[in-house]
Amino acid sequence: MGRSSTAQERLLDAACELLHIRGYSAVGVAEICARADVRKGSFYHFFASKQALTLAAVDSHWTVQRQRWQDLLGTGRQPPLERLRLLLDAQAAAQRADKAAGGTVRGCLLGNLALELSGQEREIQTRLAEIFEEQAALVRGVLAEAAETGPVAADTATARAVVAHLEGAVLLAKLADDPGRLDGLWPAVQRLVRAG
Repeated sequence: MGRSSTAQERLLDAACELLHIRGYSAVGVAEICARADVRKGSFYHFFASKQALTLAAVDSHWTVQRQRWQDLLGTGRQPPLERLRLLLDAQAAAQRADKAAGGTVRGCLLGNLALELSGQEREIQTRLAEIFEEQAALVRGVLAEAAETGPVAADTATARAVVAHLEGAVLLAKLADDPGRLDGLWPAVQRLVRAG
């Protein structure tokens, strides 16, 4: 029995890291292969193109993130809005950890790609839009649960606004290279979701 290769996983990891640090346009297949320690010929065994790798990297990244979102937002001992606050706090903590580890706020991989590729790379844009809708659906679920006991707007538009507010706050933190810009995230979202 032959040994299994980790080349595909290394390519995905390298792509996620480089795309997050430098963006889609600034990163080439050769650089991804070098970072992953994979020959360029092997790259094309796994992925037809840089676009195909980027789609796979986006899915890989969201698979991990989705589980975190579900764990934080899922039913538990905390009230629904407290679980939403925990999600926002976790996102802010990730940006602070990024700054501490790498010296800069890198922002959100998905948001960064959505901005950079606006009007280009249609397949990647479509997948990113689907992921943001999945995020809104997860938020809507916790808002609907909160609305059972209090004045909370639980519609899709409000859930999308929460996701947009989170992404916008992360973008501004990246722009300023200051994770402190996320400090007021929860109070602003509280005002956003209150019905009435």
